Amino acid sequence: MLNIADPNKKPGITILQLGFRPFFLGAASFSILAITLWMGIYVSGWELKLLNITPTLWHAHEMLFGYLLAVIAGFLLTAVKNWTGQQTLQGPLLLLLFSIWAIARLMPVFNIGTISIMAIMDSLFIASLAIAIAIPIIKTRQWAQLGVLSILILLLVANLVFYAGLLGLINNGEISGLYSGLYLILALVFVMARRVIPFFIEMGVGNNIKLTNRHWLDLSSLILLIALWITDILLTQPVVTTMIAGVLFILHSIRLLDWHTRGIWQSPMLWVLYLSYLFLTLGFALKALTPVLQIMPTLSIHAFVFGGIGVLTLGMMSRVSLGHTGRNVQEPPAGLSVAFILLLAGAVIRVILPLVLPAEYTLWVALSQLCWILAFGMFLVLFFPILVSPRIDGRPG
Repeated sequence: MLNIADPNKKPGITILQLGFRPFFLGAASFSILAITLWMGIYVSGWELKLLNITPTLWHAHEMLFGYLLAVIAGFLLTAVKNWTGQQTLQGPLLLLLFSIWAIARLMPVFNIGTISIMAIMDSLFIASLAIAIAIPIIKTRQWAQLGVLSILILLLVANLVFYAGLLGLINNGEISGLYSGLYLILALVFVMARRVIPFFIEMGVGNNIKLTNRHWLDLSSLILLIALWITDILLTQPVVTTMIAGVLFILHSIRLLDWHTRGIWQSPMLWVLYLSYLFLTLGFALKALTPVLQIMPTLSIHAFVFGGIGVLTLGMMSRVSLGHTGRNVQEPPAGLSVAFILLLAGAVIRVILPLVLPAEYTLWVALSQLCWILAFGMFLVLFFPILVSPRIDGRPG
């Protein structure tokens, strides 16, 4: 069907035409601010009040429920429109949703308000996002997408548990909420990655290749991830957790082999996604080896969040920003591959080098933080003009 735009309809402010525009800009900008502050706190000893949230908890929470949820919001508001053919939030309503997210992020940075008010704003954001994507899904009866919606609702619960812990309402709720948030985001990432990465590889490499996708692997890996969450957080069974993490490493390694083809190394838009999945897989290996080799638990966490999700989101934000502004995804801006390499280098420094030279841990953290800041700074330089400008093909969005 032809999509003929009404010539009399005003397009409105470009940045508010579709969710990926404000949320990708906001996510990248906030991540630079948050990592810069964390670098100052961790490396230079800055003392910030942060609404009396301890710096470590603030850093962990804001990278999961701040940066990553902003990327997820931008992606879902854009993807759901494609899945359903229904317009998602735009204009004033999109601005309102983005503003709620931004206010919650800036409150601890400027030490304004209270933890309770921040919790309300944060919860309102996640709930509103869930409603915004639920309406078109239910309207078009795309029940297959309810799994994504259910993860968002569970993320709302995990965030409430985190704040309940901060307020002294749930014992150790901060840790339970954060780890639950991490596992839920991993579940969402694996569900979406299974949908898009093999498709992008097949389309990007060409030559009529058809990658192997095993249904039993899809199902078992998701069930075991849920089991890992339960045994690690709810039941606290380290031996069982270690065994499950080891099996998940094997399963996702099989998937990496299934998805590999030499053609991916010719395109930065493909190898960045593949290497991010490699770090996600490495996260399970480090999770399994943590109690065996007595390595720092933060290494597996940063394999998941920095090397896996961080690199994946940078690659996906770049791809979505190009594709949904009418540009050729296979012809990214010059210098984007440098941003990818910087972030991957930061992941190696943050996850691998502490295993080799643990005595220099603070140096590795500082260097990885610098790589993150530079990589996302380059993203902003390259994509700010793209994200605030109309589509080059004249279509709405």
